[in-house]
Amino acid sequence: MNILRNSIFMLALVITVVFVTVSGCERVAHVLDSSSTSTEDSEEYISIGVVIPQSGRLQPAFGVHIENALMLAGNEINESLLAGLQLKFIIEDSNSTPEGAVKAYNKLINEDNVNVVIGPATSSASKLTFPIAQDKQVVAISPTSAARGLSAISDYAFRVALTTDVLVPEGIATTHPKLNYQKVATLYDEADVFSTDANTALQEEFKTKNIKVLITETFMGGDEDFTDQLTRIQALDPDAIFVSSLPPEKPGILRKAHELGISVPIIIRTLTDADVEVTGNAAEGAITFVGWGSALETPGNQDFINTYKATYRIKPNNYAARSYATLYILAKAIANAESTDADDIREALTNIKEFDTILGKFSFDENGDAIYDTKVLIVKNGKLVLFE
Repeated sequence: MNILRNSIFMLALVITVVFVTVSGCERVAHVLDSSSTSTEDSEEYISIGVVIPQSGRLQPAFGVHIENALMLAGNEINESLLAGLQLKFIIEDSNSTPEGAVKAYNKLINEDNVNVVIGPATSSASKLTFPIAQDKQVVAISPTSAARGLSAISDYAFRVALTTDVLVPEGIATTHPKLNYQKVATLYDEADVFSTDANTALQEEFKTKNIKVLITETFMGGDEDFTDQLTRIQALDPDAIFVSSLPPEKPGILRKAHELGISVPIIIRTLTDADVEVTGNAAEGAITFVGWGSALETPGNQDFINTYKATYRIKPNNYAARSYATLYILAKAIANAESTDADDIREALTNIKEFDTILGKFSFDENGDAIYDTKVLIVKNGKLVLFE
């Protein structure tokens, strides 16, 4: 009998240990999945879909930094209870293509039943995914999409990047009086919605200021040789060259211009510290119109930069900064809504006004596009500093 009792006791002990171990593993998996400090004891969380390029040509500039920034902000927000509940991410890979973003959106909405999706990264992808958000009545908020008119596609779409119709006129208003360019050339990616829209915005603004466009050259995303385009531009001797491009092609364009001996100002949208480091001396003197810079003393900006570098061992770029701000803006809306319902969150986002972020005082306009101060930066001694 003693043997039987001992056997039953040992069996019960083993079952208890296994149960505790499995339960502990499940709690760890939940914490890692939600990127929060909550436990299984709390069911007060909201699942947020994230669509980013975790593979493909846009992964290094967009995917890595957007994911890093969201995780960093998510942990801070969950610890501070800013949103009033815990934020949990469900991340899907867009594969750096608009079609991949559509697939990811459909999966998050139809299978994971999310009410909010952060992303996609590009304007080309937003053009295809925002109609899905409208049809399904799901909040879509892109940290990085910047072509004009896309937020108007959906009542549920919001964007944190400054759009081309804001950045381009203000950027030219800042640089034109000081550089006095009267004849210019433009170069843009004809396969990308953001780049084509940015070039159109430039052409429109040049007309208002009687600036002559000597030539407009194009390339395709993924191209690596820009010799022919830049040689034709150089032959016409413009006062400045305006480039509209996604991140992968920017260093190659600047290096080739330097190699050809082009010395006029090159003004290129959303140039980042990483672009400058990769490009080296060829980036010196390049100018960019942006919404954020590491030199800015906006609320919490230097703390964000220092924490990001300490956490990931790399510097944050513009896309990281906007993604970090995006989650704080979204958390504020969720807290104000006191609800996880898409309609309530959408309404709360429309009422975000003069909210302090690392981008500065932030508001949404009537279309869901961002309002905050533009910045013009220039590369000096290998660093992006304010253009003055």
